[in-house]
Amino acid sequence: MKRWRRKPDVHQVTDARPSLTADIRKREVSYLIKMGIRTLCLILAVVVPVPWPFRLLFIAGAVFLPYIAVIGANERGNGAPPPTFQSPEANQSEIPLHRREIGS
Repeated sequence: MKRWRRKPDVHQVTDARPSLTADIRKREVSYLIKMGIRTLCLILAVVVPVPWPFRLLFIAGAVFLPYIAVIGANERGNGAPPPTFQSPEANQSEIPLHRREIGS
């Protein structure tokens, strides 16, 4: 009597996601860099005597960078490769479980 066994799933090391600590650290650094740029834009908009189009550009950076920074900080698992879906090879000589009759 044959036992119906599934082939074991084989996982590769390259398929592993980064650790939670590494992922959080990466997002924190990215957030701090973006907020640093935002602070620099705010200071440049107030302190540096530049024409109005440049000043408006600095103000726009100071207004919209927090939104971009928060969206980027909440994005999780960006460094992981996409999952691979491989269908197991079907053995054509076996009858599928859902097609068997009672008593066979």
